[in-house]
Amino acid sequence: MFSQSEENYLKAIFHLQQESEKGVSTNELAESLDTKAASVTEMIKRLADKNLVDYQKYYGVHLTNSGELQALKVIRKHRLWETFLVDRLNFAWDEVHDVAEQLEHIQSQKLVEELDRFLGRPKYDPHGDPIPDEKGNIPDAPTKRLIQLQKGHKGICKGFNDTSSSFLQFLEKIDIGLGTEIEVIHIESFDESMTVKSNGKEIALSKMATDNIYIEEIEVN
Repeated sequence: MFSQSEENYLKAIFHLQQESEKGVSTNELAESLDTKAASVTEMIKRLADKNLVDYQKYYGVHLTNSGELQALKVIRKHRLWETFLVDRLNFAWDEVHDVAEQLEHIQSQKLVEELDRFLGRPKYDPHGDPIPDEKGNIPDAPTKRLIQLQKGHKGICKGFNDTSSSFLQFLEKIDIGLGTEIEVIHIESFDESMTVKSNGKEIALSKMATDNIYIEEIEVN
């Protein structure tokens, strides 16, 4: 059994590793977890003693296989709870992250498996993020972004790179969510902003917005 703090560190290292092939620095961890570098160093030593991370000076921190599996278990719980809160308790999708941060540390494996079964074994959470299975296998995540679509092409919204409350509230305001069909009407050459058509309405989107929306392109016959 691991402490809440240990699980938070493992999850943070996992996410930071996804952003770079290099090891995670103690400064990056301190910034991500909003804590002091000295506290990070102490925790890294504790995790290394449990064979959850490897740490080499100047090369940073890497999760071991067992550390990665434990991080994925926490991420699995987090995303299952987010799905439950949205699908069953009607939470808004921008409200669930902080609540799931608390629920992800529940230790009962039976509860997690029953929750997964109850939800119909979902592969993706309400933000489109893949939900690892009990063995740590991760479904394929969408990689193509709306900004990559050409004028006249269409795609289905599959997820979001930015899951901040402000961005999710913006998407809700313009009625774009998972499964929404989006057609590119115009691309402004000056700043790469787009005019898109969604749910029968034309919407102006900034480059920042289109770069944060994952889509699955609809093949044109």
